[in-house]
Amino acid sequence: MNSPATASVSTHVLDTAAGRPAAAVAVELAVRTGPTDGWSHHDTSRTDPDGRCRDLAALPPGATHARLRFAVEPYLSRTAGDRPPAGGSFFPEVAVVFAVAPGEHYHVPLLLSPFGYSVYRGS
Repeated sequence: MNSPATASVSTHVLDTAAGRPAAAVAVELAVRTGPTDGWSHHDTSRTDPDGRCRDLAALPPGATHARLRFAVEPYLSRTAGDRPPAGGSFFPEVAVVFAVAPGEHYHVPLLLSPFGYSVYRGS
């Protein structure tokens, strides 16, 4: 369980084109302590068969921003199906940066399709 001074992050990836969770997507979590500070690698995970990363480490004290970077190209290449090849994936990765506050939990889902994506703060 996180202490009141730490924030936590979870995510899941849904393949909206296929109508199912996106399994085996690599996810990197990085943090910084101010808007102009550099990013520090914090943790990595991979989505499970339900498209979820349930095991990301709590954020360190002092973190003010978090970045989730999803390596979606391998997943999109595996699931290309009948899409015409375009010399690789349109989105090799998706990076989502958001502000964090101590004691909060941030669930940030990624809704993914071959040529578009959206994210939101979930619960």
